[in-house]
Amino acid sequence: MSASSQTPVIPIKSSSEPPHIIAPDAASVFSRRAARFEQLADGHSLGDWLRFLGAISRAQHAALQSLPALDLPDSAQMKFAREHRMPPLPAQSWPRPVIWREVLRAIATAIEPVAAEPARKDLARLKAFDAEAVEALAERVLHTELYGDEAALLPYVAAALQVLWTGAAARLGVAEIVALDVPGVCPCCGFLPVASVIRTVGEVSNLRYLHCALCNTEWNLVRLKCSACDVTDGVTYCALQDESGKENDAIRAETCESCKSYLKIAYAEKAAVDPVADDLATLALEILVDEAGYSRSGPNLLLVPGG
Repeated sequence: MSASSQTPVIPIKSSSEPPHIIAPDAASVFSRRAARFEQLADGHSLGDWLRFLGAISRAQHAALQSLPALDLPDSAQMKFAREHRMPPLPAQSWPRPVIWREVLRAIATAIEPVAAEPARKDLARLKAFDAEAVEALAERVLHTELYGDEAALLPYVAAALQVLWTGAAARLGVAEIVALDVPGVCPCCGFLPVASVIRTVGEVSNLRYLHCALCNTEWNLVRLKCSACDVTDGVTYCALQDESGKENDAIRAETCESCKSYLKIAYAEKAAVDPVADDLATLALEILVDEAGYSRSGPNLLLVPGG
């Protein structure tokens, strides 16, 4: 999946120099994800769930297209963020507009008709929450506290927050965003990556980009380096195999012996991958690396851990 010509990127000095940061394409990021979920659902043991996640992604796309203009950081705030190498839309401190709660209600209303009975009950309960309770759930998502009471509601809250941050990131662009001192977190919002993608950008192939779990921004990280602890030694890969022993070469788990973490890595030249959808369609790989003693270094916000 090559970068679209409409995708805003950092200006480059020559045709051979790839962009460090790629902003999300608001017109297509969620619709492409929905299509990938639907494709992966065919013949999958978790097909009904993947189709439901596709419905969530389509609801996110509709919500993003109608999202009003947001108040973004001004020039002084952007300058401060650049000088101090800070994300301009920090997940834990950016004053999120209350419109995100309307986005949440719109997504919940859109997916209710296709939700299974347990999910419909969760959505009805969520829609009955007052603003304070909903904001408390949002704080849990943004602090990656994805467990405890009402954990089943967090993916829906996360879906609305993804729309808000993706819309803000797309409109902000990347021309004034700089790389952070910590390469494993998003330079736009400071959140963790859901996975990394190997893709071709312009004339350069086999580039690795980490994909933000919250705002869908991507940023470049060299190959064969742990995104969690930044070491290069002890990084290995494992993949699922079918009954004939053939490996799934579209997505692997990148594991690190130093910090015992892992993150999925998707290969765009092998399939029309989406880092969120392909990650969730390979939960069997998740189980294998978990059982081998590795811990996931970045969340997938549409998944309830242990759910």
